[in-house]
Amino acid sequence: MSKSTGLPRLRRGSSAGRSFGRAGRGGTVTVIEDRVSRSYARTAKVTFYVVAIVVGLLAATITTSYLPPIAAVLLGGLIGGVVGLLVAAFITCWPVLRVLWWWAPEIGLTLLAGYGWVLLATHLPLIGRILILAVLVGVPAAVPFIRTRVKAIAWCVITRHRLRVCFNEFIITNRSGTLPLILWARPVRTGERVWAWLRPGLSLADLQTRLDKIAVTCWAASVTVEAASDRNAALVRIDVKRRTVLTGTIETPLLDLVEDDTPTAQRATRPAPTALDLPDVPATSNNEQGPSRPAGSGPVPAPDDTRPKTTKTKSAKTGTTDPQPASAGEDISDWI
Repeated sequence: MSKSTGLPRLRRGSSAGRSFGRAGRGGTVTVIEDRVSRSYARTAKVTFYVVAIVVGLLAATITTSYLPPIAAVLLGGLIGGVVGLLVAAFITCWPVLRVLWWWAPEIGLTLLAGYGWVLLATHLPLIGRILILAVLVGVPAAVPFIRTRVKAIAWCVITRHRLRVCFNEFIITNRSGTLPLILWARPVRTGERVWAWLRPGLSLADLQTRLDKIAVTCWAASVTVEAASDRNAALVRIDVKRRTVLTGTIETPLLDLVEDDTPTAQRATRPAPTALDLPDVPATSNNEQGPSRPAGSGPVPAPDDTRPKTTKTKSAKTGTTDPQPASAGEDISDWI
C-alpha cells in the first residue's frame, strides 16, 4: 500500500496555470484557463445552432423566389451552416485572440524587426547591416525628443500588461473568469491613459476601491479611474500618474519682448491682510447703494427713509419725552 501524503493532485489544465506564462505540470504552459475554454466552447455551440437556424430560414425564404422549394431549403441550410460555423469559430477562438491582442505590440515589433533584418540581409553585406542597425538604435538614444517619446510608448506597453496582472490577481471577475479587455493606451504628460472595457460582474466602483493596489502593481505614484462614456458604464478610463507636471518650469515667450535697458519699477510692498476687518474700506449703508436700473427707465426716484419711525411719549415722572419705535417691542435703532 502506498502512503498518502495528503497533498492535492493538480490535473493538467487546472487552475494551477491560471495566467499566461505560468508553468503547469510536466513543464506545460497554460495560456487559456480551463473553465474559460469550456465556457466559450459551450457558448459557441449554442450560438452555432441559433445562427444556423435563423440564417438558414431567412436564406431559404429569400431563395424560394428564384429556386424550387427543395433546392431553396438545401441552399438555405448550407448558408446557415456556414455562417453559424464562422460565428462559432470566432467565439471559440476569442480567448486566444484576446491574448494575441494583449501581446500585439510585441508581436508586431518582432515581426517587423525580423522582416527588416531579412530584407537587409538580401541587399546589404554584414557591415552595411551593422551600420544601419547602429543608426536605428543610436539616433533615438541620442536625440532627447525621440528618446522621451520612445520611453513614453514603452511605458504604455508596460502599463497594459501591469493592468492585466491587476485584473488577473486581485480584481474580481465574473464566474466564467473572463478578464476585462484593455483597449488602448497612450502617453500623457502625467503618465499613461488607458481605456478598458469591463466585463459583466465588474463595475467602476470595484476599481475605485482598489486604486492603491493598482498603483503599486503599475509602479506608479497614483491611479485614477473615471467613466469614459456617458452612455455606457462598461467603458472606463484609467489614468496612471507617474509624475507631477505642476512643479515644472514653464518658459514664456513674453520675456523676449522686454528690452534689456528697460528700467525696473520699484514698488512698495504691503503686507497681505490676515483678517476680515478692512479699515481702509469706508462703510456704506444699504440706502447709499440702490438697485441698478436699466437705461431709459426715467429719473431715479429719491430714496425713502426706511428707518422705523419713532413716536415721542411723555414720561409721567420726569416730564421728558422718550423716543419709542412705532412697532411694539425693543428699541432697534442700534441695529440700523
